[in-house]
Amino acid sequence: MIKKNIHPIIYLTKVYCNDNFIFEINTTKEKLNINIWSGNHPFYKQSKDILDIEGQIEKFEKKYKKLK
Repeated sequence: MIKKNIHPIIYLTKVYCNDNFIFEINTTKEKLNINIWSGNHPFYKQSKDILDIEGQIEKFEKKYKKLK
């Protein structure tokens, strides 16, 4: 017996980053808002800057300081 209505609805979804349209994908969400993607990520833009959000580097060094 074949089960009916077990698969989610798939939408052609528009993906936005900072209210700018980026691309379309197939997913179960009708609209996606993202903060960062390969087009604005420093690693993929080959930026030499290191983003240190909320002191992550200092937190890491403090946590593993005694292992040195």
